[in-house]
Amino acid sequence: MVTSRIAVLGRGTVSAGEPVLRGDDLGVLRGDGLFETMHLRDGRPWLRDEHLARLTRSADAIELTLPPRAVLVGLLDAVRAGWPTEVEGALRLVCTRGPEDGGPPTVYATLTEVAAASRRARATGITIATLPYGVPAEARIALDWLPAGVKSTSYAVSTAARRWARRAGVDDVLWVSSDGYALEGPSANLVWVTDGTLCTVPAARTGILPGTTAAWLLAHAADVGLDAAERMVTPAELHEADGVWLSSSVRGLAEVTALDGRPRSRSPHTAPLQKLVGFPVPEQPDPAPDAG
Repeated sequence: MVTSRIAVLGRGTVSAGEPVLRGDDLGVLRGDGLFETMHLRDGRPWLRDEHLARLTRSADAIELTLPPRAVLVGLLDAVRAGWPTEVEGALRLVCTRGPEDGGPPTVYATLTEVAAASRRARATGITIATLPYGVPAEARIALDWLPAGVKSTSYAVSTAARRWARRAGVDDVLWVSSDGYALEGPSANLVWVTDGTLCTVPAARTGILPGTTAAWLLAHAADVGLDAAERMVTPAELHEADGVWLSSSVRGLAEVTALDGRPRSRSPHTAPLQKLVGFPVPEQPDPAPDAG
């Protein structure tokens, strides 16, 4: 395991055990902040510009002042300097509102090795269960006061869903609106193929997080002989799809092998799509950790 790293704006790289946040930082007290996580491959962050663009849009939405882009890039470069090119990394950039007394935003970057479970999911697939989100699919967009589609550090809802998944014996969750539409996972976008078209849920219509990996996939769908579209979809329609995946920046593309306890046949589209996004897929999945 490669040692994790941290770089803090104004302080440079620090040891992993060194304090980074003040106790009254609003990112901790109220979840008032943003983050982006990038896949580090061959020592370079994939889709870095797309992630920084999304961070900027999110910051505008919550009125959070970011340092200049060049400063953020420099911080990312500092934390990844000398990282072994053969080791996959999860490169995270965090920007909080800063101290409660009105101090400047807290900005730092972390870098850790991609977890074995994420690498294993690319090869073995994942089981998921639907979970009610409690609001109609288009409710968030209708609320002009509520920032939608931002990657907030306020992760209590996503963490609660992940805990529920563990109790339910599944790998992940797919949120479903009160009017019956599939939305997204706690940290992943929904992607599926039906009738030769690669689809994802429209973020502009639903307020879900617009996924960088999902957007890249749809932009390059023609390279694997597929059309591309943003569509609403129900769980019943997903059961009939030619392939269903959850896509995220670090796990990559993980095929859904069971939905709500109903097994799915492996899709012939999985290998071409995984090759397209370029995340390493082990021929022999990494062994799961011992239960004891």
